Amino acid sequence: QLPEGFATDLVQYKLFLIQPDGSSSKQTEKHLLQLVEEILAKVAPFLIEYIWQSQSFNLKYHPEKGDVPAYIGGSTQFGDNVEDEWFIVYLLQQITEAFPELAASVQDNDGEFLLIEAAEYLPKWLNPDTSENRVFLHKGELHILPCGSKSSPEGVSKDVVPSVAQALALLSTHADSCRASPKICSVLRKRLQGFPEKTKKALHRAHCFIPAGIANVLAQRPDLVAPAVSAFYLRDAIDLQACRSFKTFPPDTRVLTLVTFSRCLYAQLQQQQFTPDRRSGFTLPPRSHPQYKAHELGMKLAYGFEILCSKCRLPSSEPDAPISCNPQWKKFMDSLKKNGYFRGELEGSACYRELIRSAENFFKQSVATESSALSPGEEVLHLLHSSNSPSVEELRKQESQLPQQDCDKEEELDSDDLDSDGDEEEEEEEEEKEAGSSGHAEVNGTETLDSLRRYMDQMDEELMGTNIGKSFSQTNYNEVGLGSGSAHPSATDEVTRERGMEDTGEEIQPLDVDFNLVTNLLESLSCQEGLSGPASNLLQSLGLNLPPNSDSSERASS
Repeated sequence: QLPEGFATDLVQYKLFLIQPDGSSSKQTEKHLLQLVEEILAKVAPFLIEYIWQSQSFNLKYHPEKGDVPAYIGGSTQFGDNVEDEWFIVYLLQQITEAFPELAASVQDNDGEFLLIEAAEYLPKWLNPDTSENRVFLHKGELHILPCGSKSSPEGVSKDVVPSVAQALALLSTHADSCRASPKICSVLRKRLQGFPEKTKKALHRAHCFIPAGIANVLAQRPDLVAPAVSAFYLRDAIDLQACRSFKTFPPDTRVLTLVTFSRCLYAQLQQQQFTPDRRSGFTLPPRSHPQYKAHELGMKLAYGFEILCSKCRLPSSEPDAPISCNPQWKKFMDSLKKNGYFRGELEGSACYRELIRSAENFFKQSVATESSALSPGEEVLHLLHSSNSPSVEELRKQESQLPQQDCDKEEELDSDDLDSDGDEEEEEEEEEKEAGSSGHAEVNGTETLDSLRRYMDQMDEELMGTNIGKSFSQTNYNEVGLGSGSAHPSATDEVTRERGMEDTGEEIQPLDVDFNLVTNLLESLSCQEGLSGPASNLLQSLGLNLPPNSDSSERASS
């Protein structure tokens, strides 16, 4: 089981040597650190262009502690994007396949989530209480330490929690006995199907009007879009105060550029209703304007970057040492070439230089043992003040040459979505069944209405002695006729009228359901004060974008 206080939406992963060579701790450390470089170079082509929701995949050396041998591993917070977690599982699968001397364990706040995925096919003895130190990825396959039996003595009793060292020893000597059943392995393969290609499909490119400083930062570090979106998405009143005047990213420097998001980040930014403070300098064109969305997205992104930078100071201005001076860089470059990272591009070409720049950023963030521990805001400020970036005029000249943006949140059709003869036959059968059952439904209509009357009468009797009715607005029949705004009485209207003519002498007036619903929804929306909340999310899911409450916006800006 995971330790108490294990963070929500966090996946933890560890890579162990299944056969410790008995060398000293220093030699083991050197071996594992060398493996870190080789592993990251192996998976770099998958990682360099990937945009993580919150934290990236990372590997660090962890010395031996208690009965847990030394290992390399890390943890990643995946937030609202669970695909980050499964991408990490895919990476671990590829790593253990390429490095058969390693076995990986992976857990999140739900525990052994790989077992949860295949719960239908697990042996009866395996449950959260008996799975500790039993589940590993090895040679690209899922392995589960068996429960020993008379027919198969290899294994560990379900009543015993094996140590990590015992588990690795058993995995080393009896790998075949530990391999998970074909059905379990099939479930895992199906869940990982589509990787790594689907990581590119999970990106969304959109045109945004953003201050030139942000455009230059994203040109060097596209991954910094994630903390900026998160800062805007999780903003509070104090954050908004810092954005009343944009000191770091003046709005008058806005340029049109192409920004790459993950689909999850794009959805979080696009679905948020937000009106900029009048003092910020950000103004939006009418919604009918063809570039309204680019202006709106850029404004929200600018707020996110301004919030990030408002929480930190400019870091030391000491220039970074050239990356070529790092002895790890040459080994990393050799591994990249070995793994086909440069895709046959000619050295010195524009595409080759772009790949080199991306590799340098990845090396600084993930491979270099002396990586800086700057916050995202500090990294943004550092990039703003340490690079020779294009001017606003140069960026505006490039606006006419921008690549096309992606279409919004539409699913591509594939062969499974096309009509087939089998599908048409099934539809015809369904139509026949519906036609045959329509007469039966009419016969039961009267019984259903009687049952509804009895049910509503019982509810009225229970609520008659309470004051709950006073919390709703009621409608007089004489004002609107029967029903809520309907010219003809419905079945429920008839039931309501009959209930109103009881011996009590009081006529129960029907509720104006529409009026009460809209009133409560607007009150909830007003209480959000422009921030994210259930009312705005519900309206957006229905395709409704209400204008901001003018009264509340004036209070917020005063």
